[in-house]
Amino acid sequence: MSLRLLCIGSVAWLLVDPAWAAERALSVTIYNDDLALIQDRRDIDVKDGRQRIEFQDVSAQIRPETVSLSAPDISILEQNFDFDLLTPTKLMEKAVGQEVTIVRVNPATGAETREQAQVLATNGGVVLKIGQRIEVLRDDGLPVRVIFNKVPDNLRARPTLSVSIIGAHAGTRHATLSYLTPGLGWKADYVALYNESDAKIDVQGWVTLTNSSGTTYDNAQTLLVAGSPSQVNGDSDNYRAPLRRATLQKPGTESGSRERLGDYYLYPLSERTSIANLQTKQVSFLDVHGVPAEHGYEFRNRWLGTAETPLSAQSIYSFSTSAHAGLGDQLPAGTLRFYMRDKRGDPQFIGESRIDHTPMGSTLSLATGDAFDVKVHAIVDKRTRLSIYDWQTDMRYELTNALPRAVTVKAKKARGSMPMPQSGQ
Repeated sequence: MSLRLLCIGSVAWLLVDPAWAAERALSVTIYNDDLALIQDRRDIDVKDGRQRIEFQDVSAQIRPETVSLSAPDISILEQNFDFDLLTPTKLMEKAVGQEVTIVRVNPATGAETREQAQVLATNGGVVLKIGQRIEVLRDDGLPVRVIFNKVPDNLRARPTLSVSIIGAHAGTRHATLSYLTPGLGWKADYVALYNESDAKIDVQGWVTLTNSSGTTYDNAQTLLVAGSPSQVNGDSDNYRAPLRRATLQKPGTESGSRERLGDYYLYPLSERTSIANLQTKQVSFLDVHGVPAEHGYEFRNRWLGTAETPLSAQSIYSFSTSAHAGLGDQLPAGTLRFYMRDKRGDPQFIGESRIDHTPMGSTLSLATGDAFDVKVHAIVDKRTRLSIYDWQTDMRYELTNALPRAVTVKAKKARGSMPMPQSGQ
């Protein structure tokens, strides 16, 4: 099949028939970085010769350069994406220089009067020429409406992709329309309930789908890809991710049975689902109970400097994603929110942390916030220059603990860990 781009003076039009919309089968593959691959399979009626086929209900943010139409015994001549959607404002803008009918209603009598008017401009308001007078159409609450003779050819009620083709022979074809679009994305959200008495957590994972692409995907087979495929854009080289605490303490080496696509993991939804425009949808994909977890504290002195006052240590929760005594799955990047039950048995939020794509068998260490009772005062005792670029810093840490139990604080960028005395010692 050869692809050419031609200007066609006269073509036949084949509109999307609602009857074959029932034959439509949608597959949606959604990536993490606001990108989706749409594969739209339909049966189309092809005439012998040249014609134009319109595909309605495509994404309003479709990337036209990624469109691919495959069907037996057709040649593609030209494709156009019409994203100028029909609205009252657009209808009035397209009527500039043309005549419309202005209908006014007398509030007292209910009588209608009609006048022919030429639309002169719509810049900040509608300017009309009625007979020999110029009038501004105002929204002053009086009953008035505008009647148009027709809908302009370049305005569509829904996002529409039109493709000009030549059919080798007439008949029904199985066609697949594929394209990439932004506006569809997903992320993982996790809820962890920590049980302090037995040092275990229950973790539930949710896939959160968002659709702002401008169209609805009905009854779609949905596949989620955990990974970040490279995309060409002018800003990628200049972007720098904000610095944040690393959560992956030990990367895993367990393979598991989850399906892969190249270097990405796949998370298919078990059933077809409809993803409505401007909708957020959540689907559960992980539900694990009784995973061993460790609660501790951490203090980071990134620049090895003296702090003016004691600072709080961070509260840290660590656990494994291993198949043995762990979550037993690969974790897509997302936000993990920690909860703990109070004395009344109600779960209360205690903090959240972001995780990156995490292999199975990893050890995660997540900070949930600053500790109220555990403080660290970092003090520089001495700095010694070893060379023009290297210094040796001797640090001293004063630690206090108001909790009724002994705790351990791990000092990052310092050697070892420091046992903490109990309250009052």
